[in-house]
Amino acid sequence: MITVRDAELRAGARLLLSGVSFTVSPGDRIGLVGRNGAGKTTLMTALAGRSRPASGTITHTGPVGFLAQDSRAADPAATVTDRILSARGLDGALRALRKAETAMADAADATALERAMRAYARADAAFQAGGGYAAEAEAARVAAGLGLPEHALAEPVGTLSGGQKRRVELARILFAGTDRTLLLDEPTNHLDADSLAWLRTFLQAHQGGLVVISHDTALLADVVNRVFHLDAPRATIDIHNTGWHTYLGRRDADERRRTRERTSAERKAAALHAQADRMKARSATATMARSMARRADRMLAGLEPSRRTEKTARIRLPEPAPCGRTPLGAIGLAKSYGGRRVLAGVDLAVDRGSRLVVLGLNGAGKTTLLRVLAGAERPDGGRVVHGHGLRLGYFAQEHDTLDTGRTVLENLGLAAPHLSSGEARRVLGAFLFTGDDADKPAGVLSGGEKTRLALAGLVHSGANVLLLDEPTNNLDPASRDEVLGAVGSYPGAIVMVTHDEDAVDALRPDRVLLLPDADEDLWNEDYRDLITLA
Repeated sequence: MITVRDAELRAGARLLLSGVSFTVSPGDRIGLVGRNGAGKTTLMTALAGRSRPASGTITHTGPVGFLAQDSRAADPAATVTDRILSARGLDGALRALRKAETAMADAADATALERAMRAYARADAAFQAGGGYAAEAEAARVAAGLGLPEHALAEPVGTLSGGQKRRVELARILFAGTDRTLLLDEPTNHLDADSLAWLRTFLQAHQGGLVVISHDTALLADVVNRVFHLDAPRATIDIHNTGWHTYLGRRDADERRRTRERTSAERKAAALHAQADRMKARSATATMARSMARRADRMLAGLEPSRRTEKTARIRLPEPAPCGRTPLGAIGLAKSYGGRRVLAGVDLAVDRGSRLVVLGLNGAGKTTLLRVLAGAERPDGGRVVHGHGLRLGYFAQEHDTLDTGRTVLENLGLAAPHLSSGEARRVLGAFLFTGDDADKPAGVLSGGEKTRLALAGLVHSGANVLLLDEPTNNLDPASRDEVLGAVGSYPGAIVMVTHDEDAVDALRPDRVLLLPDADEDLWNEDYRDLITLA
């Protein structure tokens, strides 16, 4: 259980939430919603104990499992199985078992064999105490439910794709136990349709508390029984003790009620003030006039704050610089990680203004292909061909192009060094980074804010070929619509990796590249079924 009492949260000097109190109890399945930058990730981080509120208290009763939006595995050398088992402390016992087994096999004499057998007995006792082979089988079931292939369980985490690493971290948290409170920040990122269905079933049956941030409204509709809406303009949380669809109706009804009450109160207060103004000039009625004015002021002060219209980022993509007919190409690209072939024989020609969507299962090499094309990684074989006038713009799904140790303004300066400080701040303002936001370290931004910052860096790049890796991840609906509109109107060439059907609709691809087979084909609607399955 998590108890929050009169908490205040800030991002630098900016107030996010004030006077917030609530409890997350076993059986609560809470959907935490609000616009990008409203403070959802900041609140989730505080609930997990990773940061402290500016004032007030957050206390835990029982264990907590936290999936951060940009979670990274602690040790890239650990195998997938060991990483998942570490949630219950079983990874050390399993490694000790393996070490003892090797020592028994290599024992040179009876003394060494006896010593190895004693070590094996100790390790086996510790392993069995934590659930033993039944727990290992359970970890494998969770991994399979989230779409991790069986052969990946023995591989080092560092050799996996970004989407697979994310699944490993989610599997680790879900495996930890049914009694803990789960804090999940965008858990559906990188999940295919089957894995999404499995996750929904798992969360519906979870016995502990749950707080989830997700822009997947289908997940929220199927899972949550409470909705916490972060209202950024009012710096508060509206708590709705109901499911998703009922919340949507009640929220609209609450806003209509607030509007009616404010209109009525303002009309009555104006009448009282007008009457008071007429009466205050006469000494006989001056006292009554002051009383009427105070009553009108109390009437207005007692109103709930009105919900101001939330701003939407004005997202646009760069005006492409002139280029040749085929600004980007690839010949025979090959790439391996840890002996596992990811790309093999990829040939590609990206013509001026063309639209290519890359589809494939997680781990098929989609992100690796974009990283190689962008020059972020070198291919093991083949080569990338830069045509006449090429200017590349690269949006990385893990926001790798951002320097998290630098400020928002400094990151934009690295992407567009020709901009003056004033021009850079105007660009950031269009992407909803105003005032002190420009001086925040990029490392403290939410996933949606990092997406906006990375896109802002493309605006003045003059890029005529954009490599976009999951550009709609972590965005609220309004910002997502802006991105999709910008993609649809961009006149340059785009190579896109996405699980988002609406993003493909906005792209209007003329070709599709299927990985890992590197088969290229003209786009047709038969490929739509592969988008969410990928």
